[in-house]
Amino acid sequence: MHVDFDRAVLGRTGLNVGRLGMAAGYGVTAAGVEEAFEHGVNYLYWGSRRTGEFAAALRNLKPHRGRIVLVIQSYSRVAGLVSWSLERALRAIGYDYSDVLLLGMWNRTPSPRMIDSAIEAQRRGLVRFLGLSTHNRPLVPALGPPFDVVHFRYNAVHTGAERDIFPALSANPPGLVSFTATSWRQLMNSRRIPLGERRPTAVDAYRFALTRPEVDVCLTGPGSTGQAREALRALELGPMGEDELAWMRRVGDAIYNKHRAGMTNSPKEP
Repeated sequence: MHVDFDRAVLGRTGLNVGRLGMAAGYGVTAAGVEEAFEHGVNYLYWGSRRTGEFAAALRNLKPHRGRIVLVIQSYSRVAGLVSWSLERALRAIGYDYSDVLLLGMWNRTPSPRMIDSAIEAQRRGLVRFLGLSTHNRPLVPALGPPFDVVHFRYNAVHTGAERDIFPALSANPPGLVSFTATSWRQLMNSRRIPLGERRPTAVDAYRFALTRPEVDVCLTGPGSTGQAREALRALELGPMGEDELAWMRRVGDAIYNKHRAGMTNSPKEP
């Protein structure tokens, strides 16, 4: 595993990636995507909401195709629709292939037919690597080929990856991509922050995730050029120190426990 704070190798894919990735579904402009790319953000995730602005950015960046790690997601549960969805997405942006085909939100290993369909797309040259997104943390270290990239939840509210994923990784792990760094903005919601604690920003949330060397890429979901530009500050500020990590954990634990209050008396299981 080779990881710097701003660059990493995406697990066993061998792809070189910026450690901040960008998702399409939150409204970022084409200009915001292109500016972020100029600053090293090359893991571009055209996922469940394929916006026109993000598509325009991908078309504009096509001359730099060799530096882009394009991720296209399919939520299909019908094996025969996987390649159709992928080809449709590629036609929309004028690309010949995706670097990663991500099978979206599987909490168990997909059926053999789904896997065979994804492998067939790979055989046809439509995709280089196969990936999976999941909320089932113990599934992550257990996944082997053909899945070489995994998207999973990790943030200061939900830290279970520190128990279920990171210690269990093999010597040749998949590329690890974390999502929901802000816990759907809960970490920035002043009504949920404990009295006397500073309110985290999105930049703090990204730095928290990126301080873990096991995380190859932390996805961002900017809604504007300004938010895309602000996200880049995480790379400028670098990893969190112990005091900052402790503060983020206090805030995250308080948010988690507030959410659980009245629902269960079980101990924290993020």
